[in-house]
Amino acid sequence: MPESASPVTFPPAFLWGAATSAYQIEGAVREDGRTPSIWDTFSHTPGKTAGGETGDIAVDHYHRYRDDVALMAELGLSAYRFSVSWSRVQPTGRGPAVQRGLDFYRNLVDELLSHGIKPAVTLYHWDLPQELEDAGGWPERDTAFRFAEYAQIVGEALGDRVEQWITLNEPWCSAFLGYGSGVHAPGRTDAAASLKAAHHLNLAHGLGTTALRSAMPARNTVAVSLNSSVVRPLSPSPADLAAVRRIDNLANGVFHGPMLHGAYPEGLFAETSSITDWSYVLDGDLAVIKQPLDALGLNYYTPALVSAAEKSADGPRADGHGASAYSPWPGADDVAFHQTPGERTEMGWTIDPTGLHDLIMRYSREAPGLPLYITENGAAYDDKPDPEGRVHDPERIAYLHGHLAAVRGAIADGADVRGYYLWSLMDNFEWAYGYDKRFGAVYVDYATLARTPKSSAHWYGQVARTGSLPPAAPAGAE
Repeated sequence: MPESASPVTFPPAFLWGAATSAYQIEGAVREDGRTPSIWDTFSHTPGKTAGGETGDIAVDHYHRYRDDVALMAELGLSAYRFSVSWSRVQPTGRGPAVQRGLDFYRNLVDELLSHGIKPAVTLYHWDLPQELEDAGGWPERDTAFRFAEYAQIVGEALGDRVEQWITLNEPWCSAFLGYGSGVHAPGRTDAAASLKAAHHLNLAHGLGTTALRSAMPARNTVAVSLNSSVVRPLSPSPADLAAVRRIDNLANGVFHGPMLHGAYPEGLFAETSSITDWSYVLDGDLAVIKQPLDALGLNYYTPALVSAAEKSADGPRADGHGASAYSPWPGADDVAFHQTPGERTEMGWTIDPTGLHDLIMRYSREAPGLPLYITENGAAYDDKPDPEGRVHDPERIAYLHGHLAAVRGAIADGADVRGYYLWSLMDNFEWAYGYDKRFGAVYVDYATLARTPKSSAHWYGQVARTGSLPPAAPAGAE
């Protein structure tokens, strides 16, 4: 899509937000009744995270949330997407809520509203209470029913003030990185368990959606955030196109099939038949999962490039999801992943805004009439303060410009995109990468926890305030 020589305007009601997740920013992991989640356990297990780093303190948002909200307002954000820590609200994953935990989120929501910032709540961003993992975790069917109970609790507590709700964030990562390749918590490496986890996450979404709607005013909206992959073939050969279909089923269809259409994709059961018989998909499950949604969240960072390959006992590795001797792609050991050409971020991910445009247009066709939100998009760079303490990140500005232009192009092409949430508001604990990868628009000095808006934060704030995208700056300019 060509860059315009004049500002590109977004719809007047377009939401301009930033996103975070509880374990990555809150800290205070032992305060006010909170108990360990699977990420507490995983990060404290030697060898699981870079440098053995944990989210024990993270960026101390639990104690600094008022200052963080004031900073959001100063930057001009109109929305903030955050997640609730399940084990802060319901420490064992069962039973009554801890009101002190709920009070933190009540206070956060009130602070946001007092600054004119619209809160969007994600119920689950990967931090399952450890006691539920000890009972079997997501491969255990009961976990889906525990999630519904938790959704009811949070919906009742915040539903009078929060209108936007998201059940799950990136269930693909929870299922296949958590239980397949083991690079995410809980660190299990069992292909059959990863597929069971995927189904029970789907079931949790359906049950949780129903629970939320029973607990909240009818005006509130319920969505899910999927990190659906844009999967492209290395060549137009029939074998490479078949590889695309196989990965598309595992990356996308395994979730959007049941959630949007009430059915798993054709071919998925056959492609994974050597791993599982799918007998845990019980009569009535698909009807439970396919709850009408009010919106769909899409998370996008980079496309995938695949081809057919000789079958490997080790499975595909160059998929950008962390190093492991185990594959997160069950039944796809004859598919190879390739690095796409072009500039890369610090994560090694290729910068390709055309993938975001393609993703949006796909879901405009996949779910016609369903409003879309970009609930995560952003880039990690090796940001450092200059001698005056300023943090210049022209690469991130260029990244955001390209991807926002792709969003606007999709809107021009007929897509109903209602908002964009930058990942992330500030530097934070980046899961197994520890504090090594900085995705934030706000720089955090991890020694002092001081916050410094980067150049990209000011640039994005100006876009948010004006609702328009300026012409692209020359390379290296701010």
